[in-house]
Amino acid sequence: MTNVLRVQQLPSPHFNQRPAGVVVNLLVLHNISLPPGEFGNGYVEQFFLGKLDATAHPYFDEIAELKVSAHYFITRTGAITEFVNPQLRAWHAGVSSWQGETNCNDFSIGIELEGTDHLPYQSAQYQALAELTVSLMQAYPAITAERIVGHSDIAPKRKTDPGPAFDWDYFRQLLVTQQQG
Repeated sequence: MTNVLRVQQLPSPHFNQRPAGVVVNLLVLHNISLPPGEFGNGYVEQFFLGKLDATAHPYFDEIAELKVSAHYFITRTGAITEFVNPQLRAWHAGVSSWQGETNCNDFSIGIELEGTDHLPYQSAQYQALAELTVSLMQAYPAITAERIVGHSDIAPKRKTDPGPAFDWDYFRQLLVTQQQG
């Protein structure tokens, strides 16, 4: 990889150890915006750090006490923040299964994209996502292109993200370009 991946670290308290002997072999893509549909205000970071002020917005009263995290968060500008070391289990998938395996948090890495199901993602996000994905695939060779899924794929009756606005074809093209470059 020719680019140097820049990742800010903000350690979340919302994680635990993966079960012994588990091989990390799945990458799960999500979207998040707080409040829903609003971007760039720092609330997602506060949420993953367990510091969201429930009084800052009426919606936050419903979620402020949840203990949620992701390994990575990619903003609309393409900035990447690591909240949980990928060797550890972040709390991003919830009730989930993939190809007969349940509890996807045990064996997956979660990446949250700042966005919604129906607003287009930014090219900077796709570029950062492709670079991060290649880096993770190198570190965790059991993660193959076929094992990169959406939250909607592992929790189809519960979740819809990253949603129809996510351009899987474009992302996969960038991924191939990054792997070749």
